[in-house]
Amino acid sequence: MSFRAEKKHSADVSINETIDVDRDGNPLAYIDVISSDENISEETERKIMSERALKCIKTVLTLRERQIIIMRYGLCGTEELTQREIADKLGISRSYVSRIEKSALEKLKNALEA
Repeated sequence: MSFRAEKKHSADVSINETIDVDRDGNPLAYIDVISSDENISEETERKIMSERALKCIKTVLTLRERQIIIMRYGLCGTEELTQREIADKLGISRSYVSRIEKSALEKLKNALEA
């Protein structure tokens, strides 16, 4: 049994394991060469929330609301547009775009809090 347990973990590597030495003779570990600008947990949480928000956009909002939110915030690979640009594209007034956007954001907020 002990042999199987050791074999199972034989490929495991510690991030503190020495892999080389630098010019001054100091040991270099994996942790020294792996870099991350952001905290991994924050990045993971942001991705999860983004996926939830996109799912809500697709399921909670009407087609018109969805169009406006996607265009307004540049989602799904689109360019961010002003309310006036959206109004021109959809043939409606800027104030109507503003009302729809506000209503859609409120719906999204309620859906994400649930």
